[in-house]
Order: sequence, then structure tokens, then C-alpha cells
Amino acid sequence: QVRLVESGGGLVQFGGSLRLSCAASGSIFSIAEMGWYRQAPGNQRELVARIIRGGSTDYADSVKGRFTISRDKNTVYLQMNSLKPEDTAVYYCYIYSMGSRSWGQGTQVTVSS
Repeated sequence: QVRLVESGGGLVQFGGSLRLSCAASGSIFSIAEMGWYRQAPGNQRELVARIIRGGSTDYADSVKGRFTISRDKNTVYLQMNSLKPEDTAVYYCYIYSMGSRSWGQGTQVTVSS
């Protein structure tokens, strides 16, 4: 069983920065992918960023140039700069390993205007 623990969410003003962390533990073998989704009220969950085995990254168009995803062993980070009110959402990390995806509990990010 895989456990993901997220931290780093909170309230920040327009233009501010936050850094999210997600530490994975448990029965982790070959990690194919780690990343972050977000879900705002009334919206579908959307992919924010992911980092694939080998180090390549993908970003949603809405966050390119502002967010940076990185990984250190079994921990994935999301550095969020120049935050906007439309970034307000619950952010969920995930890990994709051995054909299975596991999710964190979610962390709230709120950006005030």
C-alpha cells in the first residue's frame, strides 16, 4: 500500500508564492510518474504538472512559466510563483507505479486578489 502525505498549502496574496510537497511511502517500486492535479469548486480535476521517469516534465498551459515541478527520490514538489486567484483549488499529488495510481489527501491553496 502506498501513502502520500502533502504539505505546503495555504492562503497567499495575488503574486505570491507557495511550495507544495508530497512524500510517498509504503510499497513503492518502480515509479513511472509523479505529479499534481487540482480541482476548484464546480470544476473537473485537471492536471497541473507531472514529472516522468527520466526527468521530463509536462505542465498545463495555464501554469507554464510560473510553476515548477521537481522530484527528490520519493518526494515531489511543486513550486508555485506569481500566483493568481484562478489558481485557487485543492491540489492533489499522485504517484503512478506498477500500473497503479495512488492519490494524496489534497491540500487547499487559496489566492486572494
